[in-house]
Amino acid sequence: MTHRRRRHAAVARRPIHVVAAGIAIVGMVLGAPAVSWAADRPEARDAADETARRQKHFRDLVTDVTLVGRFTIDRPPAPAAATQPDGEAQPRKDAGAGDAADLALREEEYAITGAVPLGGDLWALTARIRYGETDVTIPVPIAVKWAGDTPVLTLDRITLPGLGTFSSRVVLDGDRYAGTWQHDDVGGHMFGRIERRATSTGPASPRPADR
Repeated sequence: MTHRRRRHAAVARRPIHVVAAGIAIVGMVLGAPAVSWAADRPEARDAADETARRQKHFRDLVTDVTLVGRFTIDRPPAPAAATQPDGEAQPRKDAGAGDAADLALREEEYAITGAVPLGGDLWALTARIRYGETDVTIPVPIAVKWAGDTPVLTLDRITLPGLGTFSSRVVLDGDRYAGTWQHDDVGGHMFGRIERRATSTGPASPRPADR
């Protein structure tokens, strides 16, 4: 067997994974300039700069602040009035009482110490949650969506141990916030102001049963 034939035979006897590894390395070397070029494109740099700017803006907005405001409670629609034999509607005895209570504004307060990005739209928002005898500070996983330059805090059926399941959409606009909330089967609207570097001294938020 000639020298050239021995070399071809040795290559043929090499395990397939060794050949595949060699092909992969060659592909990485040839593809590296293309990846680097894509990352250096103006569009990629602009997107990275915009992401960094938004992250800084949001972190500054929710660091050492307290959301102080009011919220409402939406109740399920009242059952239809009963009909008397003569065809006239019989008024409910509680007509208007529950509706007036639900429309009353209740105080709320959320102390936020800061936020940590988790990747993509996800953040861990460290907040002090107080209502009734409960007073805990926990990281709340949220998604931050953007309406232009305005962040929108988004919760989608997030369960907090010992507290319940929450959903919300809350807009943070300058020194004001507004949005909707859902706690288990009860929900409503919420709005108020954002106080920076404030320490909570007001009344505790109501129990979940009241929300």
